[in-house]
Amino acid sequence: MVKKWKNTKLLKNEKGLTLIELLAVIVILAIIAAIAVPAIGSIIDNSRYKAAKSDAIMALNSANIYFTDTPTDDKGAEITEVDLDTLIEEGYLETEGTLDDDIKINKASGGATTISGTAKAGKYTITFSSAKQDDISNDNQKVKKDSKDGAITVSGKTP
Repeated sequence: MVKKWKNTKLLKNEKGLTLIELLAVIVILAIIAAIAVPAIGSIIDNSRYKAAKSDAIMALNSANIYFTDTPTDDKGAEITEVDLDTLIEEGYLETEGTLDDDIKINKASGGATTISGTAKAGKYTITFSSAKQDDISNDNQKVKKDSKDGAITVSGKTP
């Protein structure tokens, strides 16, 4: 009987969190979440954009190897353009990644290769317009949340 009375007395003396304290903690966590979620969303969008740029650079490098291995077609004419399907079928590229089927890679007379076409990066469409590898690598655009059409263009610089 004494043990039971002693345990009850101890329970009455213990303090817990009040409802107001719990609500304050929940409000603080909600504020932190409201700040963190948009920041994480833009990080993900920028990562998708960088993945599309990386896929384009990989396609350019694969095309350079293709142009080196196959300088002419069956008729002896110089090959100056290749598409993704050819690069994949010939084993120069494993997958198209984020690049769309309309991608064309051209070899200029000076030896520089350019890429033209589109890629998908989440809800954004990236358009490559005669872009060289340096143009893509040096492009420092960021995905902006306020972009209404979701279009980003990476263009080759005119000399």
